[in-house]
Amino acid sequence: MSGQPTTINLSNWRIEDVVGGLAADFDGSMSGLGVELGGNSTAYNMSEALLALPVFKQENMENGYQYIMSAATSPATKLNEETLTYLNQGQSYEVKLKKLGEDCPGKLYRSVIKVAFHDRRLQYMEKEQIDNWKCTRPGDRLLDIDIPLSYGLNDVRLDATRLNAAEFIWDPSKPTGIYIRIHCISTEFTPKKHGGEKGVPFRIQVETYTHTDPPELLHCASCQVKVFKPKGADRKHKTDREKMGKRSEAEKEKYQPSYECTVLTEVPLDMVQPNERLGAPLFCDNPSPVQSPGPSPLAPIPGPSTSFSGNRSPSLNSLEANYNPSPQESTAELLITPLSPDFNSAQVASWMQQNRFNNYIKVFQYFSGADLLRLTRDDLIQICGLADGIRLNNALQLKAIRPRLTIYVCQESEQVYHAVYLEHLSTVEITEKFAELFSITSDKIVDIYAQGPSGIHILVTDEVLQNITDQSRYAIETIKADQGDNYRILLKCMDQ
Repeated sequence: MSGQPTTINLSNWRIEDVVGGLAADFDGSMSGLGVELGGNSTAYNMSEALLALPVFKQENMENGYQYIMSAATSPATKLNEETLTYLNQGQSYEVKLKKLGEDCPGKLYRSVIKVAFHDRRLQYMEKEQIDNWKCTRPGDRLLDIDIPLSYGLNDVRLDATRLNAAEFIWDPSKPTGIYIRIHCISTEFTPKKHGGEKGVPFRIQVETYTHTDPPELLHCASCQVKVFKPKGADRKHKTDREKMGKRSEAEKEKYQPSYECTVLTEVPLDMVQPNERLGAPLFCDNPSPVQSPGPSPLAPIPGPSTSFSGNRSPSLNSLEANYNPSPQESTAELLITPLSPDFNSAQVASWMQQNRFNNYIKVFQYFSGADLLRLTRDDLIQICGLADGIRLNNALQLKAIRPRLTIYVCQESEQVYHAVYLEHLSTVEITEKFAELFSITSDKIVDIYAQGPSGIHILVTDEVLQNITDQSRYAIETIKADQGDNYRILLKCMDQ
C-alpha cells in the first residue's frame, strides 16, 4: 500500500460487500507476513486470526468456505478490476480449502476444481476449444493434480473426458490442500497461438457439494489467472513491478496492491451454469463410492510434505482392481516382466494394467518407469493404501513368492546341490522339477521313492510331500525302469 488515503464511492455499496472486500484485502495483504515468517502454513493461520476479529463475525463468514491459492496477484490490476494471478505452465500450486465456522464431526464434502475460460465468448465454445487443444496435445490434460504434494484428500478422480477438471472428497475438520498443475497456456487459445499475442485469461473455479446422492451445490468461488510458459509468470511479475515503479504516487493509488496469495472470490450459485454442475462422480462406473458395498475409496493422501518419510498410519482399504486375469494367469506369471526404468508413461500404464493396478493408472499417468521405481514402499502405501501399496512395491521390486517347500538334491557322485522349490506340494510338480533337472521329459519318470527306515523304499505321494521337512537334503539315485528309457528316482536323506 502506498500509505496515501484512497477515495472510494460507497453510494452503491452494501455493508456486506464492504465487509467481504475487507476480508479479502486484509487476508491477502497479511498473508505475505506469514510467508516471510515460515511458509504457506503460517500464512493460512494469519487468515484464521483475521477472521477471528469482531468485524468479520458475520453469519455468512461463519458458515462459509474459503479457498486460497499460493500464487501472487498482479500489481498492475486497477481498483475496479478483478484480481489477476500469473501462473507458470506445469508448475504445482497449492489451493487450501477451509470450512469456516463449526461443522459436524465426520462430515465430508465433495469438491470439483476446474480450469475454465474467463471470457463469455470462449465459455460457450469451451468443448470445441478443448477438443481442438486435445488434438494438438494427445495424452495431455489441461489440469491435473500433484498427488504426492496434496494432503487431506480422499478419492481424487480424473476423468478422461473432462480434461479440465478433477474431483475429490475432503474432511473439513482436517487441514486440506490440493496441488494443481495447468498444462495449457493462455496464448494457445488465441487466433495465432504464439507468445507475441495477449493471451486469454482463465478461471480457477472450486465448487463444493454435499457428499450425498444426488449432490447439492453448496458453494462456488473462482479467480482469474493467466498461464505462461515455464518462468514466464515470474518475468511478467517483474515487468509489472517495474512499470508500477515508474508511475507517480497518484497513479499508484488507482491500482490494487499485489498479495502473496490469491483468495478465490465467491460466485453466486445461480451464476453456475446447470450443465457445469456436478451431477454424478466423474467416474460413472462407481457412482457412489461411499454408499456402495465393498471396499472403501482410496486411502487418504498424507499431510503437507514433499516426501513420504516417517511413521505412517495408512488405511487398510483401497479400491479393488477391475482387471480380471484369465484362469491360466497366476500372480507369478503376471509379475514375470519387471518394470524397466526406460519405460515411458504409456508403457508404465500397460504394465500396471497387466499387473492389476488399473485404479492407479490415472494417478501415475505422467510417471516414467524411472519415476515409479524411485518411489519408496512408504510412498506407495500413502498413495495406494496399505494393501495395494505393498502389492505394487512387491511388483516393482519383482520379489519372488516364497515357496512352500524347498529341498536340496544332488547326484550321489557329485558334491554340488541343486535347489528345488515347490509351490503346490504335488507329485506332478516335483516330477516336472526333476525332469527339468535331468533334461528329460516328465513322462520318462515312472515313480519317485524316498528311502525309509532299514532302507525301505516309500512311494512319494502328495501327502508324503506335505510332511517333508523344509530345507532337507537328498542324494538322488536313478534306477532304470524295466521297459524303455523310463526311470525311477530314489531320494536318500542326507540329514540323518
